[in-house]
This record gives sequence, C-alpha cells and structure tokens, in this order.
Amino acid sequence: MTKQSAATAPSVVVIPAEAAPATLSLALPGETAAWYESTIYARVSGYVGKWFVDIGDSVKKGQVLATIDTPDLDAELAGAQAKLKAADADVKVRQAQAEFARSTYERWRDSPKGVVSDQEREAKKADYASGVALENAAKAQVNADQGEVDRLMALTQFKQVTAPYDGVIIERRIDIGNLVTAGSTSSTTLLYRMSQNNPMRIFVDVPQRAAADISVGLAVTFTANDMPNRVFHGTVARTAQSINPQARTLRVEVDLPNPDNALVPGMYIDANFELKARGTVEVPPAAISFRAKGPQVAIVGPDDKIRFHDVAIARDDGNVVEIGSGLAPGDKVVLNINNQIAEGTKVNVSGQTEGLASAAPAPVP
Repeated sequence: MTKQSAATAPSVVVIPAEAAPATLSLALPGETAAWYESTIYARVSGYVGKWFVDIGDSVKKGQVLATIDTPDLDAELAGAQAKLKAADADVKVRQAQAEFARSTYERWRDSPKGVVSDQEREAKKADYASGVALENAAKAQVNADQGEVDRLMALTQFKQVTAPYDGVIIERRIDIGNLVTAGSTSSTTLLYRMSQNNPMRIFVDVPQRAAADISVGLAVTFTANDMPNRVFHGTVARTAQSINPQARTLRVEVDLPNPDNALVPGMYIDANFELKARGTVEVPPAAISFRAKGPQVAIVGPDDKIRFHDVAIARDDGNVVEIGSGLAPGDKVVLNINNQIAEGTKVNVSGQTEGLASAAPAPVP
C-alpha cells in the first residue's frame, strides 16, 4: 500500500534556496560622451586666410586654429579711428571757444557799472555757458567714438580662431578662401568641432526596477568589445533623479578617467553596477507562486510534504528573485509547482537542480 501511495504521489523538481551574496551585478549598455564638446563659429565676417589644425589633432587652450581676413572690418576700424581723431580736434576747438567766451564774460562782468549795459553783460554770460556746453558735447562725442573704436578693436582679436580648452579636433568645415559669416544661426557654417575626452562621461539608462539601487558613489566597471582585455573603473557621479516616462528608465552619469584617450565619444560600452543585496535568500523566478494571499514558495519538508510559505520579494531582476523574508538558506523549494498541489500534499522528489545557474531557463535559439 505504501509503495502504491508513493507511486501515485505527484513528482516535483526542487532546488535548494541559496543565501544571497553581499553584492549583485547589474549589466547594462552604456554610451560614451565627451566631457566638453564645442562647435566653433566665426565671430567676424570675412574669408579664411589660413587653417592650422585638422581632424584628430590635439590642441591646447588658446592655440590658433585658423585666421580670417576681414577687409570690411579693417575698413570700418580705419573709418572709426579717423572719426575719433576728428572728434579730438573738435574738442580742442570747442575748448578754445569756451576759454575765449569765459575771458570775455569776466571782462564784461568786472567792468565798472555804466560802462556796459546789463543786457550785454548777460549776453556774454550766455555765450560762455554755450561755449562750455559745446565743449562738453564734443568730449561726449569723443567718448562715443572711442567706444566704437574699442569695439572694433575687440572684434579684430577674433580674426584668429582659438581653441577654448585642451582637446581634440573632431570636425573641420573650412578651407582657404571660404567666406565665413559671424554668428551661429542655422544658415551659418561652423568652422570646427572639438571635444575634451579626459575625463569621459558615460551615460547609462537604468530600468525603473533597479533605479532605487543606484546612488552617487556606487562603483561601476566598464568593458568594450573592441578592448576585451581592458576594464575601466568608475563611480556614479550623478543621476537624473527622474524616470523617463517614455522608456521608464533613470539616466545615470559616470565620470571616467581617460588619460590615454582609449575611449572616444559615441562608443557602445558595457556597464556593470555592483548593487547591494536587499534580501537574505535568492531563488529562481520559477519558484514563486502568486496566489490570493500574495507571493508564496512551496517547500518540501523532511516528511516529503508540501508547505507553502508566504514570502516578501526584495528584488526581481528577471533571472533571480531575492527573498526578504519567509525562506532560509537550504530550504528545498519546488520549481513550477502544479496548481492542483495543496498544502500538506505528499510529493515525490523526482529531481534536484544543483543551483540557480542550472535552474535558469535555456536560451531561445
């Protein structure tokens, strides 16, 4: 009778619950980006006289990249300087006139009473005031003309196109004789694009399910397919602190030292985050049953009978489920339990997997 009961007992496959490791790895794709990337336009209009650097060239801050010939600006500056000289000369004339008006007024003012009329004395006073006003107006014109000269002189400095920082030229759009126009509108052609690649920014979009585990300072390692023997180490520098509503991901940035420029902007790179475990035990997803009371796990006891344990799921990454409570390491957990098996049912253990790796589903060919 006992043999017959054992033969009719449903068969199950079990796996021992394993203690969760101290840290878990989260592998995600990432993309490299330059620390700085600048588009350089002309600040003055003219013709390209010379260019000195090409794509791939390393440049230093302040290094001359190209020179622009500016005949229109040169002529405008010469005209402004001539106008300034004329204004200076006009000031001297107005000063002489004001001085003459002052001395005349003082003589008439100090003349004995009855020698000149009060009307004439007031007229000389008005001439003096007018002379002072004209002198002040001439000086104001000099200041205005000097300002215009200073402005044009400042623009002449942009005849030399210089690098804003140490970096690498990644694009050149100019050649000798090209007409360039000042500005950065959609109709204006850029001169150069350059970037600074040390340090390098790494952008990673973390799924919402793992977003709570990402914090500033978290260690990250990176590998690239074209550099199989190279591992890069960095830490999370900043996060968006917001979930993208379209992709349901969190944008994460890592600042990665790149002194030898092994990494370049736009590369695909594999990121591996070291996450702290949330639970104490881990099981495969096939061990979890979702019933009316919530998530449960079926355990085979020493008497070969089924016991359902309520469990709290700490993390589910699709391959492994971390259990926060309800299980202990070594518990025999049933995989893919039949819904017809109830609490206390005696079962026949037909197989036991070695661990989580062997319990993982086979890849789809």
